[in-house]
Amino acid sequence: MVKIIVTGYPSLENAVEAVNKGADGYIIKPAQSNDILQRLKEQLRKQQAEKEYGEQKIKGYIETRQKELDSKEKR
Repeated sequence: MVKIIVTGYPSLENAVEAVNKGADGYIIKPAQSNDILQRLKEQLRKQQAEKEYGEQKIKGYIETRQKELDSKEKR
């Protein structure tokens, strides 16, 4: 889930707190809809890349484990 804070009361403290609580972005009002959409697109691309990386790691683990099991069976 992507979490982006939109605030009309910007401050460094608020931004730090938002990030520390897991916000993926921080937008200050008044914000243009294009800015919000761009930030969402960036976060969704990042999320997709992380998902693909995780899938590759799992695939690699399964392949390695399968080779280990196959070599044990041959002994």
